[in-house]
Amino acid sequence: MCRRIRQYCGPIWAISTERDKMSAILEIDRLRVCYGKVEAVHGVSLKVQAGQIVTVIGPNGAGKSSTLAAIMGAMPPSGSVLGTIRYLGHALDSLPVEARVARGMCLVPEKRELFASMSVEDNLLLGAFRRKRAGDKNYLDQLDVVYELFPRLKERAKQAAGTMSGGERQMLAVGRALMAKPQLLMLDEPSLGLAPLIVKEIFHIISNLRRTGVATLLVEQNARAALQVADYGYVIETGDLVMEGAAADLAADPRVIETYLGLAKKAA
Repeated sequence: MCRRIRQYCGPIWAISTERDKMSAILEIDRLRVCYGKVEAVHGVSLKVQAGQIVTVIGPNGAGKSSTLAAIMGAMPPSGSVLGTIRYLGHALDSLPVEARVARGMCLVPEKRELFASMSVEDNLLLGAFRRKRAGDKNYLDQLDVVYELFPRLKERAKQAAGTMSGGERQMLAVGRALMAKPQLLMLDEPSLGLAPLIVKEIFHIISNLRRTGVATLLVEQNARAALQVADYGYVIETGDLVMEGAAADLAADPRVIETYLGLAKKAA
């Protein structure tokens, strides 16, 4: 069942579920994100369990990407974070990005940030660089896993990343992140700027990430696609968490249908 939050959605449905009893890989409690005097995220709480795909949906400017930046510790100098972010049971506090990556967190940003002049394979190998530097002799053990998930990357292994299509570059960005063997993978708007057929392919691949065992936090404006692949979802509007629940329950909720899925249907 959906938990409706905020006055206009009705009271929170205080129902204990098996999910509530499970230990979380990521647990955020009353997160607030500020840029100077402007508060972009207002007391958001969420959790991600091992092997789950959890999505955060909402309109542009709702605070979704700011939430990811806070989790990853990638805030600009003007930014500040309040609240608690716990990963594998430990508070992250002021840990820098590098330390969070070393602990198994990985973010695929909205702009993908690939090395355009380098080959597909070299971009993937860079994803495993931290493991190599840490002395992991098996630092390339994810390469076959990535190629199995993304056969097109194997076909284009020697091709320059900058010459690939938008969908292929998104595949490469996710594949590079998986090379780090993360326990928590965060995806920021993976469907942005992609054609509908490519979006469908990308989300099919995201669904297949369950096979890798990695927990996935998916931030996405395309609510229809996100709720189809996710196990659990949160809805953020103007920095506030307004609804949460099993993805299937959210997809069937009249308010979500009217506000998000209905618009997606009209635009299709």
